[in-house]
Amino acid sequence: MAVTATIQPAKPKQKRAGAAYYWMIWPAIIAFAAFHTVPMLAGVFFSFTNYAGYGEWNLVGIANYVNLFRDDRVLAAYGFSFLFAITATILTNVISLAIALGLNAKIRARNFFRGIYFVPYILAILVVGYVFQFIFSNSLPKIFSSIPVIQENILTNPDLAWIAVVILAVWQACAFAIIIYLAGLQTIPGELYEAASLDGAKPARQFRSITFPLISAFFTINVVLSLKNFLQVFDPIIALTNGGPGTSTESVTMLIFRGGFSGGEFAYQTANAVVFFIVITVVSLLQFRVLQRREADM
Repeated sequence: MAVTATIQPAKPKQKRAGAAYYWMIWPAIIAFAAFHTVPMLAGVFFSFTNYAGYGEWNLVGIANYVNLFRDDRVLAAYGFSFLFAITATILTNVISLAIALGLNAKIRARNFFRGIYFVPYILAILVVGYVFQFIFSNSLPKIFSSIPVIQENILTNPDLAWIAVVILAVWQACAFAIIIYLAGLQTIPGELYEAASLDGAKPARQFRSITFPLISAFFTINVVLSLKNFLQVFDPIIALTNGGPGTSTESVTMLIFRGGFSGGEFAYQTANAVVFFIVITVVSLLQFRVLQRREADM
């Protein structure tokens, strides 16, 4: 009885990376560690001390972290940051999706309008912020002098100043979100809409059954990025209110900056930064979990 041996083709040898590859990758790794990882670890270490940013310091354990949860100013900053971030995220995605749907339609000069809507994203936010500050403090009160709420500078109103910050942040953030939504809309085959139209589906039904389910991944990206960026809001507040009136528009990032670099609370605000990093990470992971589960159910 003859035995036939099966000859398997030899596996191709994996080519080892050349020396040039390591010469390119190691400098990047070293630079990343030197300017990111090492300072981050040093900051975590100092969060367990009473270091003021200068002079001597001693270890204090978790005292800084315990005091954070007793500090009314810190809690108010977190409350403002979350209120601002949630409001701005909702407005940004609703407005951006509506504009993207309009730009994706067969309208004249839509490429021109796409460029126009992207302009706010490439402008310096501080420069734009000072322009908006002039509008809110001078132009709007004169134009809408008959409306009690707007006839005064809302930037000086502790209850309304945050709305101006939301308007500026949303105005700029919509530019990037529109591009993401347009990229998603262009992946939808036109035949689906033609078939739906033949079946008598109205535009609203087409949006619910075709458009939104097929761009749900892009919606997830926009929501996660928007909420993360808005929680770290800093530049719009600096340009418009500088955290005022009082501390009514003081965000967590502004509190960390003020206390850590000019308030002699380096270790205390470093602990605040560590907690804030954990909060943003947890919120982002929860968003991904919930939104991706929703994508699977569509």
